[in-house]
Amino acid sequence: MSSSEASPIAQVLRPIRGRLFVACLLSAVGSMLTLVPLAGIAEIARAAMGSTHAVPDALWTIVGISMASLLAGMLLVSAGEMLAHLADNHITHHLRLQITRRLAQVPLGWFTSRASGEVKQAMQDDINTLHSLTAHFFTTTARAAGVIAVALVYLFAMDWRLALIAIVPFPGFFLFFRRAIKASAGNMQEFVAGLGRINNAVIEFVNGIPVVKAFGATGRAHTGYREAVDAFAHAFDGFTRPLVSSMANANAMIAPVAVLGVVLVAGTVSVGLGWMAPVDVLPFALAAPGISAPLLLLHYLTHDLNNATAAAQRVQALLQTPVLAQPESGQSPANSEICVENLSYSYDGQHPVLSNISLTLKPGTVTAIVGASGSGKSTLARLLLRFFDPTQGRITLGGIDLRQIATSELYRAIGFVLQEVRLIHASVRENIALGRPTASMQEIEDAARAANIHERILALPRGYDSVVGEDGQLSGGEQQRVSIARAVLLAPSVLVLDEATAAADAENEVLIQQALSRFAQGRSLLVIAHRLDTIMHADHIIVLENGAIAEQGRHAELLAMNGRYARLWKLGADQATLEAAPC
Repeated sequence: MSSSEASPIAQVLRPIRGRLFVACLLSAVGSMLTLVPLAGIAEIARAAMGSTHAVPDALWTIVGISMASLLAGMLLVSAGEMLAHLADNHITHHLRLQITRRLAQVPLGWFTSRASGEVKQAMQDDINTLHSLTAHFFTTTARAAGVIAVALVYLFAMDWRLALIAIVPFPGFFLFFRRAIKASAGNMQEFVAGLGRINNAVIEFVNGIPVVKAFGATGRAHTGYREAVDAFAHAFDGFTRPLVSSMANANAMIAPVAVLGVVLVAGTVSVGLGWMAPVDVLPFALAAPGISAPLLLLHYLTHDLNNATAAAQRVQALLQTPVLAQPESGQSPANSEICVENLSYSYDGQHPVLSNISLTLKPGTVTAIVGASGSGKSTLARLLLRFFDPTQGRITLGGIDLRQIATSELYRAIGFVLQEVRLIHASVRENIALGRPTASMQEIEDAARAANIHERILALPRGYDSVVGEDGQLSGGEQQRVSIARAVLLAPSVLVLDEATAAADAENEVLIQQALSRFAQGRSLLVIAHRLDTIMHADHIIVLENGAIAEQGRHAELLAMNGRYARLWKLGADQATLEAAPC
């Protein structure tokens, strides 16, 4: 079977399948050996009842073999468990490293289209699910299968007629089990839908509590949640009622006491017919009920296998995430001029977000991109940062296509401060020096001063060694200034600002604007702007509409056109007038 045809679990666990096979073999053989004492007990009972003429030495031999087998079996099972856990530790380490390396190579735009919970589920929750599979499932299955196999072989070796009768309850178990699954399958869709409705109702109820209380609509909100709960309870009842009754019958059929009852009745009849001696029934009374527990265990383990299969699929999908192509030998740009040539981009390959965009960012100039929400401004900024590659056209830096520049070289040349701030779980110092880990403390502090955040950092419990989110909370505007300090430390020749002050309060906005003004001196600047008054002095203003350039020029020129920009300017002026009006 090729790797593409192999199951998700087989693909994910390929590096340790040899170890798992050995672990399963050890566990299976070990579990078989632990059953030898049962045969020993039966032989001793035969001797005690006079069916054999065993001498005392032979009895002690039986006891010795039984004890040795038990001890050897326990050691083999322990060795199998140890090997499985070592294999699990190896594959867990291997998968997390593989995922980390893969995510380091995917386009940055991949992260913007996915919730962090998806990645966390694969890297943490799903790998934990696979831990249960590799460390416990295979060896437990092997032990159960070993017990069942050796018990069946032993019973048929004793007497095939009574063995056939003794295992009659077990096929009945599978018949009832199949009936249970079939009965509940008809209600599965309603059950899943009900679960989805109650999840949505919980989220809606919790998120809407402030609005609900403010407008006195508590009863209505409770009603929606209660209806979802009642609907789920009805669906759950329809799903579980046939399942529970059928599974109760199935479990009752292979209960040890039921199996023992079948053995004793059949054994009594066999003894009465002269087929066997009474003592010959003893091995069946000891071994046959012992099949029940491992068989039930195998049944419950199938649920873990289903969960593990889904987890393996998600992990495998993450490992197969398309990576950003890197040049074999990266080229270095000669200067900081950026040219966008006939650029088009579509997220899904069908609906264009940007169409035929051409523009040039001259060194030392300020270029502003404006337009309504959804016009493609942020997408254009992310293409300049190579979050993803254009569908058509190209972007060059210093005459070299961005795809021919190594990522590390690109981000030394182009810095960015985006609206969505990303700080890692580390100290403030490490966050600022993320792009330059070798930077000195003086350089880090100078960057923080330039970003107007130095004094705030010193006020944290451990200053620059304070861990973000633990030693002290930074507001959105303060986090933005940390990200500006990070960009300052890199000192790129081109700076992309995507509505960097949109989420800041008035005080932080002033500090951020001051920091950016100092930082932008002598650099090529691309500004994605929402407020037009912040970019009216830009060297070049580009107006995007529906993913295409509608107008471009300087502020005065665009106002004179009396077109889209002029309408946006008037709209902004009217809004400012309303905000300034006294209450």
